Amino acid sequence: MDKMRFHDMTIHWLDGGNTAMDGGAMFGVVPKPLWSKKYPANQNNQIELPTDPILIQYQGRNILIDSGVGNGKLSEKQKRNFGVWSEPKIKESLAELALLPEDIDTILMTHMHFDHAGGLTGYDENGRLVSCFPQAKIIINETEWNEVRYPTVRSKSTYWKENWEAVEKQVVTFSKCYNELSDIELIHTGGHSNGHSIVKLTQKNEWIFHMADLMPTQAHQNPLWVLAYDDYPMDSIYAKERLLLEGYEKKAMFIFYHDAYYRMIQWSSDGKKILNQQLRNKTPFIPNPLLSTEPKKAD
Repeated sequence: MDKMRFHDMTIHWLDGGNTAMDGGAMFGVVPKPLWSKKYPANQNNQIELPTDPILIQYQGRNILIDSGVGNGKLSEKQKRNFGVWSEPKIKESLAELALLPEDIDTILMTHMHFDHAGGLTGYDENGRLVSCFPQAKIIINETEWNEVRYPTVRSKSTYWKENWEAVEKQVVTFSKCYNELSDIELIHTGGHSNGHSIVKLTQKNEWIFHMADLMPTQAHQNPLWVLAYDDYPMDSIYAKERLLLEGYEKKAMFIFYHDAYYRMIQWSSDGKKILNQQLRNKTPFIPNPLLSTEPKKAD
């Protein structure tokens, strides 16, 4: 299991399963000859996208960012379409840390698309959907939560009642920023979804940004490279541009939920050079011939 220390915080990436989406959809209008220089695809034009929840251990708390794709909830057709080549091993990951799902006290949901919210619920021995983290407060932006329950004709394809009905009583909503946890903020951005949020971690005048699906992989660093899945692409562009500039200025580290090759990257103040990085240890399904183990310049 990958982990990193951030002063008094310890960050772990749990095994949340895997998806493989169409590369064209994940890079929107960007031509393949451009994005394929940054992120490899297989013969079916799929790119590998893990769905690994990020566990933050801090001040005696166990705080999770998102929940993985979920276990036993997808049909064979859905697994094929979404490229689910492996299902999550959340319990096993937690057991490595001597934790149970009941030890998770807070879940910060960046948004409620199925590949982020699927792990919130699971089937019990009687075939009923129940909460996978029964002691946790589940923090969701109020706009996102409203759309989850009353989806649009577009969003109903990814806001599934199987992922939220069983945890409805655990949900706590916020408007602009949830900062009840010391040095951990969940901040509304919109863009990818109307209620999409990102996470900022602060320690001793240093920062980590988790951009969620505004920047699902390091290859999406360019503010104009937004997903075809984004409901409000111009909002994504504005938010990503603003946050990247802030991150560069603060020399922040950026961490990822979906990147199959990188866990963390720190860019230079102009965003053109990688100063520091942490690679993902797990062997990917799609090898990356572009990957260097040495810091390199970004295009």
